[in-house]
Amino acid sequence: MAGVVENGSGSMSTAEQQEQVAVTVTGSRTVAPAKSRCALATFDLPYITFYYNQKLLLYRTAVDFPEAVARLTAALSDALRVFYPLAGRIRQDADGALTVEGDEGAEVLEAEAEGVAVDELAGGDCGERVMQQLVPYTGVMNLEGLRRPLLAVQVTKLKDGLAVGCAFNHAVLDGTSTWHFMSYWAELCRSTGPLQQPQPIHDRSLARSVRVRLELPESAEAHEKTDPNGPKKALVARVFSFPAPTVARIKAAANAALPPPPAAKPFSTFQSLSAHLWRAVSRARALGPADLTAFAVFADCRARLDPPLPPAYFGNLIQAVFTGVPAGMLLAGPPELAAGLLQKAIDDHDAAAVSRRLDEYEAAPKLFHYSDAGPNCVAVGSSPRFKVYDVDFGFGRPERVRSGANNKFDGMVYLYPARDGDGGIDVELALQPEPMRRLQEDADFLLA
Repeated sequence: MAGVVENGSGSMSTAEQQEQVAVTVTGSRTVAPAKSRCALATFDLPYITFYYNQKLLLYRTAVDFPEAVARLTAALSDALRVFYPLAGRIRQDADGALTVEGDEGAEVLEAEAEGVAVDELAGGDCGERVMQQLVPYTGVMNLEGLRRPLLAVQVTKLKDGLAVGCAFNHAVLDGTSTWHFMSYWAELCRSTGPLQQPQPIHDRSLARSVRVRLELPESAEAHEKTDPNGPKKALVARVFSFPAPTVARIKAAANAALPPPPAAKPFSTFQSLSAHLWRAVSRARALGPADLTAFAVFADCRARLDPPLPPAYFGNLIQAVFTGVPAGMLLAGPPELAAGLLQKAIDDHDAAAVSRRLDEYEAAPKLFHYSDAGPNCVAVGSSPRFKVYDVDFGFGRPERVRSGANNKFDGMVYLYPARDGDGGIDVELALQPEPMRRLQEDADFLLA
């Protein structure tokens, strides 16, 4: 079965029609637990000039909307007593070090878009402007956590369901912690029995307890002006769905030329699919043979540390792992060449490499731009291992999980498991318009 691109073209796309629909915010409140304090670790600090991570979950349900909002906010209040850093604000002390303090709470918005059906949004051709109306804090940089809530939630009433849009301050948590929190909150919302989700671990000194002085910009605009590569270019975001048989074909192709174990280590599904994406995006960008192209994996370092930390550690424990190669070598070589480069970069990022990266940052703290990822970059965040479709607030499983517009730079990829849980993978990708057009016509990419 071929990979499917879920966006078509025509005189007026569904996305364009949707963008005519206004979403009206009808209420707002603050949900807060008791006071708390948490120092930000070195792992957290590089993300202060990223933007709030946005997630959108769509549910088909006939539940009474005021009742649903009441249930969600009551459970959120309980969840924030456990995941208390999300209820505070970022503070900077006289030495320039950052902490999370306070109990100001998370922001909850209520909204209505009763002319929009779940299927219109779940189909994959939802325009970015519609997304911006369903998920809060679009365009808000993490350093705004000095003044804004670290978590904002918008619950929107749809024609036949509801949308739960969340914005998380990325300087406080990574993807593993995001979905731990979402699963915990959902279980509180739907269950009255003992919780199955583990308690979060908030001791950030387990990762690295060093006070680092940061010189923060006054605003996101002030920081973006310092980007040596200039303003961000217009992008197009698309979702490509690769069913399980297609994923299996991609993995088999990458492993076809390898000798059997133990002579060679097989490529994982992630490495095989990432290599497939990297090669296809490089073709779509029409790179020359000498043009360098980079691939970045935001790798979870919990299991890489010595001693390792459990998944329940709450915070950021990710680092970007890079590899690069001239485009001519990447495209002329077989699939196992790209997969091998990725496998080596990932395997080499052990406890010593993690520690060296932290040492380098602490010695020379840096406020990052997206362009720092390197030339012609493809970068993968999120993971198909996250159980995003198990986030059931009592309304059933989500019909679709998507990312918002934030942090979608040129070449940024988010991977999600397919909803049916059979091993398929959804690829959410942002590219410039012309490369995206070529990619959508690339039969080798879609395996059509």
